[in-house]
Amino acid sequence: MLNVFVTRQLPGDGLDKLRSLCNVTVYPHDRNITKEELLKIVSNQDGLITMLSDPIDSEVISAGKRLKVIANYAVGFNNIDLTSATTQRIAVVNTPDVLTNASADLAWALLMSTARRVVEGDHMTRRGEFTGWAPEMLLGVEVYGKTLGLIGAGRIGQAVAKRAQGFDMRTLYHNRNRLPLEVEEKYNMEYVDLDTLLQEADFVSLHCPLTPETKYLIDERELKMMKPTAVLINTARGPVVNEVALVKALEEGTIYGAGLDVFEDEPALKPGLTQLPNVVLTPHIASAGQETRVQMVEMVVNDVLAVLQGQRPRNLVNPKVYKGE
Repeated sequence: MLNVFVTRQLPGDGLDKLRSLCNVTVYPHDRNITKEELLKIVSNQDGLITMLSDPIDSEVISAGKRLKVIANYAVGFNNIDLTSATTQRIAVVNTPDVLTNASADLAWALLMSTARRVVEGDHMTRRGEFTGWAPEMLLGVEVYGKTLGLIGAGRIGQAVAKRAQGFDMRTLYHNRNRLPLEVEEKYNMEYVDLDTLLQEADFVSLHCPLTPETKYLIDERELKMMKPTAVLINTARGPVVNEVALVKALEEGTIYGAGLDVFEDEPALKPGLTQLPNVVLTPHIASAGQETRVQMVEMVVNDVLAVLQGQRPRNLVNPKVYKGE
């Protein structure tokens, strides 16, 4: 039988389908697997199911002499050396689309909780410090009728824009390519350059991939362009934001607040971030809806089986591994 290694325990019973046809081994520890451990394991594996945190670099890929497929349990795949995988004709697949709504919901949860100081209020109440209503207690910034700025307008960005319509917001967006007019009209989105978006938006929400061009897309210069009442939301990738510059901006009141689900050196945080009351932090849970995570398991399992059975997988990231493409 073929061998498949899974780098974390996954929800639901989706792996049972894989076990019926393959020898499946699941990493037994509740932590990220190390590169050294991967190097020891990968040599006799035909397939890998990996997490975004797993370092699948050229050395790991070269060690996987039998590898036919790497299935990333995520939309992103910047943890995988695609060039090496393609050169060795290893199919790389991911889980797009399925986590669009869950991710958009979490972006809005961060936006609302940061704007209205929900976490501060929760802590205050739990500590017994709420002694009665007061006119100036925990004043926040309001959301309804404000301007939302989206950096990245793919499926998740558009889902965030759809939700903004319920708040009667003006929605600006900046994207590598302008969207078709019918999409702009559907979600009431206005295309602008990055500087205009930063200057005019009350809420800036990041939904772009991590590439060499987007690393530190939000740096000290960009933060200074934002309104002092603005909120920055990042559910995309940590290194899109210079976290040191963000800490400084939050400490000095350059911007009002931030909601972060991803971090530059994840899971480590830059010094000072956890001490700030005007930032809401979640541990990379944008896709953490029960239904969504189970569907993600089904997607990677189906694509792994497709490759191992000589078929073309549905969510192929590197189509050049198939001749004629």
